[in-house]
Amino acid sequence: MTKILVVDDEKKLVDLVKGYLEQEGYSVLSAFDGPSALEKARTANPELVVLDLMLPGLDGVEVCRRLRQFSDAYVIMLTARAEEIDKIVGLSVGADDYLTKPFSPRELVARIKARLRRPRTGSASESPSEAALPRHFGELIIDETQHEVSRNGEVLPLTTREFALLAILSSQPGRVFTRSQLLEQVWGEDYYDEHIIEVHIGNLRKKLGEGPNQTGFIETIRGLGYRFDKRYAL
Repeated sequence: MTKILVVDDEKKLVDLVKGYLEQEGYSVLSAFDGPSALEKARTANPELVVLDLMLPGLDGVEVCRRLRQFSDAYVIMLTARAEEIDKIVGLSVGADDYLTKPFSPRELVARIKARLRRPRTGSASESPSEAALPRHFGELIIDETQHEVSRNGEVLPLTTREFALLAILSSQPGRVFTRSQLLEQVWGEDYYDEHIIEVHIGNLRKKLGEGPNQTGFIETIRGLGYRFDKRYAL
């Protein structure tokens, strides 16, 4: 049974969401503050976490950041504040989606189903025969089998989404991938906010050691999307 952890300091909201999810056949855990959320995530290893932005103890952004150090669970963040900065900050630490309060529990359930329909890139369910051999681009090595990226011998701390974007772009150097193509391949056909691509590409470039105005492995094609350094194209 798929396990979902719901984290919010509003007990009535947690109970409401829990009721809807249990009707769909999910096993639901709950937490009401940041530290207990991390503790339950470690012990129960849920497949998805519904995480409120404003929590006692540790806020949702910090919980998400720490969660990403040991868990590959999908994270859907909840926020009562509609300012774009909250959404961007949440997504930049590894969240997969967000909802602004008040929200429809049915919409949350639909988004949860959409996330869970797509297995994580490089998940343990892949057999060795399905995984790609490491790809070498100068000092950059992308190993999909180990779900690891290194540059100059140093392993880069990429989130799952960042790794997926880099794996897709580097699979065909020189090819331009549109934002909608990347969105569908990494987030799924039910996600429509292309702005999330820009956020994750920006974070990925920083971890690759590239500045926003530098020519690096990932090139922005204005008005279209992105491509991996065409010098490595066959």
